[in-house]
Amino acid sequence: MCYWLFYEVLYPEVSFFRVFKYITTRAFCAALCSFFLVLIFTPIFINYFKKRGICERVKKEYLENHIHKEAIPTMGGIIILFAIITSTILFSRCNNRLIILILLTTMGFGLLGFLDDFLKTKKRPLKIREKLFGEIGIAILVGIYLFLCPLSASSTNIAIPFTKGFFFNLGIFYILFCILVIISSSNAVNLTDGLDGLAIGSCIFVCLGFIVMSYLAGHIKLSSYLKISYVPQAGELVVYLASLLGASLGFLWFNSHPATIFMGDTGSLTLGGVMGTTALVIKQEIPLIILGGLFVLEAGSTLIQIVSWKLFGTRVFLMAPLHHHFEKKGWYESKIVIRFWIIAIIFVLLSFATLKIR
Repeated sequence: MCYWLFYEVLYPEVSFFRVFKYITTRAFCAALCSFFLVLIFTPIFINYFKKRGICERVKKEYLENHIHKEAIPTMGGIIILFAIITSTILFSRCNNRLIILILLTTMGFGLLGFLDDFLKTKKRPLKIREKLFGEIGIAILVGIYLFLCPLSASSTNIAIPFTKGFFFNLGIFYILFCILVIISSSNAVNLTDGLDGLAIGSCIFVCLGFIVMSYLAGHIKLSSYLKISYVPQAGELVVYLASLLGASLGFLWFNSHPATIFMGDTGSLTLGGVMGTTALVIKQEIPLIILGGLFVLEAGSTLIQIVSWKLFGTRVFLMAPLHHHFEKKGWYESKIVIRFWIIAIIFVLLSFATLKIR
């Protein structure tokens, strides 16, 4: 909207508005806009949710030290999504099909997460298979679109990091691969969202990594130099990701320990879903495993725990996901969160190596 108003309409009359042509300018504005939207509206939502009794539900038999969190409002993801969507519409080129795709994905996962959070307040949340069915439905639509309407010449190719031009062409099976990536990413972030500021803080670092990768993927000269897939118009995703970054920073202001609001599945499912979709769009599917390494550890610990219990009747961890294991060992919540943030930063830095080392 601002691109059209300031650059296409007003720029011929006022030369200053030429700056809105540049992705970096609009990304900076989008980040600030979403940040302040969250700062302004979150206190209003907190008061409203408290009055309506929309608060966290804690499993007392597992997390007795989290009982005090039952009085804390949840569904804060609504604020995050509102800020992201508003800022993206204001500062991106809304006729860009990548922006349209990522916004539709955001709204799809947002509605699914909201439904689950809302039903939790009624003490009848979605069953795991019901939630999974919804996630698969959204992922199938994304996969079909990417297969039928390719974004680049290598749309169904899966590039292997640290190699020169080596890739697998999945053909129609790329749709199944899309489902795997999106569902895995969505649930990994959802599992990580268990301590104050842990998931949203980690998303900030991963988002920074995606901003760099999206800009490079959409720049024909830089992508050619780094030998990564060039995706036309992918640079516009930087504006969306900047909106996500600003909204996450704003939400962390309230979600940091001790949290005054939680984002719930409305936020965590959506953030994970859009990260998986972004990786597919910019052709960084395998590097996503490194970039989101912390989320992989959290999801992996849960999977290991389930398999170990089902097959051998024993538990590898005191409790899964991994952050709860360290809680059971007596670590303070704030110490776990900060140390996991450090791990997330290290994984993001390692992911940049996949762009250069060939």
